[in-house]
Amino acid sequence: MNPTARIRAALTVVMCVVALVVSGCATLPDSSSPQAIGTIDPTPATTEVATPVPGREPDLLLRDFLQASTEPTNRHVAARQFLTPEMSARWDDAASATIVDKVDVLAESRNSDRATYVVRANIVGYLEQGGVYRAADGDFEAKFTLVRNGGEWRIEAMPNGVIMDRPRFLNSYERRSLYFVEPSGETVVPDPRWITGNPEQTAAQLIGLLVEGPKASLASAVRNLLEDVTVVGAVTKADGRTGQVGVGLGGIRVDFQGVGSMSKGDRELLAAQVVWTLANADISGPYVLLADHQPLDERFPNGWTTADVASMNPLATSSATIGLHALLRGGLVGVAETGVTPVPGFFGAADNLQSIALSRDGELVAAVAETGGVAPEPAAQLIVGAYGADVAEPAVDGQSITRPTWSPDNTSVWAVVNGMAVVRAVREPGTGRVTVVGVEAGALRVVGGRITELRLSRDGVRAALIIDGRVYVATVVQTPNGEFSLTSPREIGFGLGGPALSLDWSSPDTVVVSRAASDMPVVQIAVDGSRMDALPSRNLTPPVIAVEASTTAEFVADSRAVFQLNNRDPADDRYWREVPGLAGLTAIPVLPG
Repeated sequence: MNPTARIRAALTVVMCVVALVVSGCATLPDSSSPQAIGTIDPTPATTEVATPVPGREPDLLLRDFLQASTEPTNRHVAARQFLTPEMSARWDDAASATIVDKVDVLAESRNSDRATYVVRANIVGYLEQGGVYRAADGDFEAKFTLVRNGGEWRIEAMPNGVIMDRPRFLNSYERRSLYFVEPSGETVVPDPRWITGNPEQTAAQLIGLLVEGPKASLASAVRNLLEDVTVVGAVTKADGRTGQVGVGLGGIRVDFQGVGSMSKGDRELLAAQVVWTLANADISGPYVLLADHQPLDERFPNGWTTADVASMNPLATSSATIGLHALLRGGLVGVAETGVTPVPGFFGAADNLQSIALSRDGELVAAVAETGGVAPEPAAQLIVGAYGADVAEPAVDGQSITRPTWSPDNTSVWAVVNGMAVVRAVREPGTGRVTVVGVEAGALRVVGGRITELRLSRDGVRAALIIDGRVYVATVVQTPNGEFSLTSPREIGFGLGGPALSLDWSSPDTVVVSRAASDMPVVQIAVDGSRMDALPSRNLTPPVIAVEASTTAEFVADSRAVFQLNNRDPADDRYWREVPGLAGLTAIPVLPG
């Protein structure tokens, strides 16, 4: 299906809902111009919007306008009330959507009937087509002219596009993830989007966005089983009711067209996309999925549940019980509450390891060892071997090699040699031989700088990197001939306030980063760069030199010891606890991956 057809299909879903529930609905624009979801819906709004305060001074009215601009319903009808009729007719609210903070409104000139102000702010991001957030950093400046209109100040001249103050944006929009299938079909991959509207519109919005497909930077790395599919009729509750769709109990029903001869396996993948997209948006099942008015899968005539697609749960933890390990005095040790024990074989007996990584199933180990060489001889060597084996195979040498990171299928380990060259060390299961192949990383060289950290996400579709102390996320793309490349690098850590030292994936859409700062030494950054939240700092003594994370906990090594943060602890009782088995030891925590 071509892009225009996909967009029309997505619009069909949303407009069908509009026809049945009288509400302002967010739609998908039929253009490539950046815009907030919801800017082109012509349907009258049913919710009340605040009107300009009578007698408001022009500078305060301008600030009120900026706040009203975060409500996109009906082409920003709330914000248009602050404009003169002529300006409202000229204003192209779909031209752009810029998110700013630290807004200043500065007077340039004013008399009894006319006032001009300059708005200055820091750009923190843009909201693009389909609710895609793009983090950014820069200065914003725009001029606004206000005149008296009927005795009240109104905006007569201003630039096109929407300006949204970040706190108001975060209060008005919600981040929800679409899910697409990673190439092997083992799991689904999040594609965060920011949407707005009342809860009854959410299910139709998300289904429409799924039909439209992944954002451009992700498209070459995932599969979309809804690519050639359209939606027939409206998204309803499971029993066909059209009210309160997606709100409370009652489930969801969607009728797809175009499934046709799709195999049973592909139908399951389609269902996984829909179920996890809706379930992780707090829309309860059962999810009645139809194909041309018949059940998508005859096994589930009354609807799917998350249990039916549990094998593809993007938030699932590993079923392998591997346990915490650590790098201690140059060797690998297992960690128990009572203390540490060197692992059997080569890696436990070593005393020259700089960094180390366990495969996701815990059966293989990759490490960077000091060679003792003096320049120009290589100072470091990447080695790979089986857990507990007496020998390890050398893979590649270099003056520097980053901490290794394993692919999800446990067949290869990635690292960066000499700060620039990204490589994969592929281990043959039968012989244990290791072959090193390059990863195309030309897009990273455009960014420039030295790569000091690279971590693959657990689904293998993204890589988080530290380049010159700044945090980036790139897309991992596999070509038909089996080669890999890192594409579309995007900086996500604007405003970090200091160089990043270490990072890891805590969830499919969140990266934990330690930074060279005494206040808030560990932060959590959304994969689209839309949020940066400080993790508790109690008990930590900067610098925090290493981070390891899972969906349930984060581990860090600071200047004194190794600490753990349990994500299941209540928010008011969440603080770093020293890991019992590593008490008093200077070590680096090691988790699978």
